[in-house]
Amino acid sequence: MPARHRDNIAFTVVVWVLVALGAAAVLVVLALSGAAGTLVLATALAAVPVGPVVATYLWLDRYEPEPRGLLVAALLWGACVATSAAIVLGGVGGLVAPLDRAASAVLVAPVTEEATKGLFLVLLLWWRRHELDGVLDGIVYAGMVGVGFAFTENILYLAAAYDGADGLGPGGVEAVTVTFVLRCLLSPFAHPFFTAFLGIGVGLAVTSRSRVVRLGAPVVGYGVAVGWHALWNASTMLPTGFFGTYGLLMLPAFLLLVAVAVWCRALERRVLTAALEDAAQRGLLPAADIPWIADLRLRRQVRADARRGGGARAAGIVREYQEAAVELGFLHHRVLRGTAPHDFVQRGQVHLRRMRATRPLIPIPAQVVTVR
Repeated sequence: MPARHRDNIAFTVVVWVLVALGAAAVLVVLALSGAAGTLVLATALAAVPVGPVVATYLWLDRYEPEPRGLLVAALLWGACVATSAAIVLGGVGGLVAPLDRAASAVLVAPVTEEATKGLFLVLLLWWRRHELDGVLDGIVYAGMVGVGFAFTENILYLAAAYDGADGLGPGGVEAVTVTFVLRCLLSPFAHPFFTAFLGIGVGLAVTSRSRVVRLGAPVVGYGVAVGWHALWNASTMLPTGFFGTYGLLMLPAFLLLVAVAVWCRALERRVLTAALEDAAQRGLLPAADIPWIADLRLRRQVRADARRGGGARAAGIVREYQEAAVELGFLHHRVLRGTAPHDFVQRGQVHLRRMRATRPLIPIPAQVVTVR
């Protein structure tokens, strides 16, 4: 059995077994966290930001979409594995070094939560490294893990607020409304933001030829994630208060990260175009195909034309060709940079076979081919 196939199997088995165990643990925790009606309300409120936040990461991921199965696995890892493991580790830490609630939130929670969330990225780096093409991929996977984690954590916080079990008031509608506004409306990106720094570190490790960067970038990224997480948890204890810390530090840093992610997204088009042009010069694909592979608008246009002329099957063939060409383009880019995976030849042959099987079946309108 090829090493690549063994790695894929190992990753799949480990992740989904842990997701199943984590889901069982989360269900037990939720069952102990309040009445059924309270949990239904808390779950509905916690779900409000999930769709928009996930849609944001899917938008970032459009040039070279990651496998949907891996994105779902990242989301479930955050919601089940990371949350349950963080609860266990937090409890063990409390037994080893008893701390009050505030100190634990600043000193223990950031360390354990970023470790349990980041473990998914480490497993990707270990077993599915070929799926990571750079910083943007790291941000996307980190974001999906963070969304899942925030969802489960918000259920627990919202339920505790409604029941008055959070130590901040008598509970009820007013308490759950305040918690909903603070956690679901004002800071839905908090956990994805923290973990994004580890994602950046993993992305840099994949694209660097320096052994120091490959080993050190994820460690530094984890440290930065823990630092921002600790600062966030300590915000109510700082002189600036929660809203001062939010406005002066967290929001500007988040907007800067957004700018980096959008820049990386724009860079992907330039990288893909350059790599495909070099591949075309080597005879790996027609140069005329590059515009409707690298340009998102033209990708959609060609698929729409194919659907009108040949139905869903024709559109599917176009999509298959485009996806294979995109994968080939980013793999070729890594080859040119000297950071390709060890089995890049076999992977490239797989992409080329997909392209050669589908390209003859695609009738491309002349007006699309000539767009530059």
